[in-house]
Amino acid sequence: MAATTDWHAHLAETAVPLDRERELLDVRELGPPDPLVETLETLPELADDAVLVQVNDRAPQHLYPKLDDRGYEYATVEADDAVVTGIWTPEG
Repeated sequence: MAATTDWHAHLAETAVPLDRERELLDVRELGPPDPLVETLETLPELADDAVLVQVNDRAPQHLYPKLDDRGYEYATVEADDAVVTGIWTPEG
């Protein structure tokens, strides 16, 4: 895994608003349920106009319903040897 990988570029073909500030959260080295917990703890600290980019080693399937419950939007793509999920607060 190259440290210089542009994870944001992998989200370019999704609905992720790329004009917003982005914060990277790499949870590939964490075992369950830590990626879910780390992501849910980071989201409230994120600015409303920012996107959290979670890099994981698998699709965060248990995270999706929690994001839905909290009103976040998200998009996931497979990129190289990781799964990248952009998470953001919808405008409005």
